Amino acid sequence: MENVFVHERALCESSKVGAGTRVWAFAHVLPGAEIGRECNVCDGVFIENDVIIGDRVTIKCGVQLWDGLRIESDVFIGPNAPFTNEIFPRSGIVPDKFLRTTVRSSASIGANATILPGIEIGAGALIGAGAVVIRSVPPLAIAVGNPARIVGYVDAEKSEFGVPLPSSSKIVGITATRVAGVTLHEFPLIKDMRGDLSVGEFERSAPFVPKRYFLVFDVPNREIRGEHAHRECRQFLVCVKGSVSIVADDGAKRQEFTLDRLNFGVYLPPMVWGIQYKFSADAVLLVFASHYYDAADYVRDYAEFRRLKAKG
Repeated sequence: MENVFVHERALCESSKVGAGTRVWAFAHVLPGAEIGRECNVCDGVFIENDVIIGDRVTIKCGVQLWDGLRIESDVFIGPNAPFTNEIFPRSGIVPDKFLRTTVRSSASIGANATILPGIEIGAGALIGAGAVVIRSVPPLAIAVGNPARIVGYVDAEKSEFGVPLPSSSKIVGITATRVAGVTLHEFPLIKDMRGDLSVGEFERSAPFVPKRYFLVFDVPNREIRGEHAHRECRQFLVCVKGSVSIVADDGAKRQEFTLDRLNFGVYLPPMVWGIQYKFSADAVLLVFASHYYDAADYVRDYAEFRRLKAKG
């Protein structure tokens, strides 16, 4: 191995270690492990045989990486963050195959976070210190707590709607956002002792005539909806009860909006990655769609979405 630093008190049995990687004191790397270029393996790290690590990965002190783990490039793993590879471990009983756990590129895992087996940490995701991650985490999500739940998205600028229109106004307010093509819509709200009224007109106050609608409700607070883009379909979202947070991502910019008033809506054009989360217990989200359902219209993998956006 050329240009690889191994401390005199470390044991590196693998010959598959990339140039520029440093293995520090009391670390132990088993023969089958593969480590990329320019990685930093700190004191007291243990890496088992069936482990593949990408380039420029930082593994802080006291971390154990067990069989079945795949870590892509530019990942940060904080001190004493344990990984696991079996749901029901028993002493002396070794399964034929360990569960695969994958940490995608540029993800960061905080100190003492516990990662259960068979899940995926999405690209760019951020796992808070001490979190217990029992389910897969989407790309760019921020997950904290025990069990871990998503509390935000990396670099998603939080935006609130402006001051509501006067109750007597018939003007519809449309506001552009930092996300390409995404607009915020504020509809008239007419107050009346017999009951309040809010109204919108398609192709006037909302930008298309829908062919389909669906309702999302009874969503547990920690659940995430959406997590996809559409190739052609356009969507218009209104929370008719409760509140929900919407994240819109055009591949370059990301914003988060809170829908908590029934006279406000968000328009999502094609090829914008949409996420809905932080549902209140009573939330009812109404979504109008410009097309009939077509499974082929969905882009469900964020990496594919980024590739398609890069191609224009």
